[in-house]
Amino acid sequence: MPDKLKSPVKAALVVIGDEILSGRTKDANAATLALWLNEQGVRLDEVRVVPDVTERIIAAVNECRSRFRYVFTTGGIGPTHDDITADAIAKAFDVPLIDHPEAVRLLKAHYPKGEFTEARRRMARIPEGGTLIDNPISVAPGFQLDNVYVLAGVPLIMKAMLESLRHSLDGGAPMRSASLTVPMPESALAGDLGRIADAAKDVQIGSYPYYREGRVGLHVVVRSTDEKRIEQVIEDIKSVVSRFGVTPVDDPREG
Repeated sequence: MPDKLKSPVKAALVVIGDEILSGRTKDANAATLALWLNEQGVRLDEVRVVPDVTERIIAAVNECRSRFRYVFTTGGIGPTHDDITADAIAKAFDVPLIDHPEAVRLLKAHYPKGEFTEARRRMARIPEGGTLIDNPISVAPGFQLDNVYVLAGVPLIMKAMLESLRHSLDGGAPMRSASLTVPMPESALAGDLGRIADAAKDVQIGSYPYYREGRVGLHVVVRSTDEKRIEQVIEDIKSVVSRFGVTPVDDPREG
């Protein structure tokens, strides 16, 4: 366990789609993936958003897969001409793109006779050597190739695909967190929080100001794989805040 605490397993997400960059579609998958990975003992360390451009997808995936234990992509595996993620991943790994027999069988069985069109057949194209990722909602599978996991962009489907991967990743200790609501300006507490953070390098301390009903305050979030260290740091923060004559409020635990 100590080794896992010192060297957390990290992952990256490459979000693919012009619709995300244009603002027409809001990405909901990064938050879902981050929370899911925490449960597997993996930390989402980087998120990139790239357009539906083959060269850009290849560059992002190749750089991330060389730096992170796991890489996830979302988007671009549907039936239309601009769904090019499978093509780009095949080129990134320099392998052929093939009609995967099991993917063809699944899709052919899913659609009524005569409705398994050439466009829908595109969703059965998988880079050679890829392993299918189950899609219990709309059948069209995602796939895994080495440390790259290619998922759908539709949030409901993407989440369902993740469930089929549960417990399949080699992670470390799950990340836990606790937070306090402090009814005072962030600037008044900044120096003390900095000193606490310097003394607790093994935890993450985040400060998030808010303004509501004419009052300012902040949420302080403490994250670590070690529950005892979280409790210690929370108590240190409460002690500092109490010197200002302010009583912080424990927020519901996040994990």
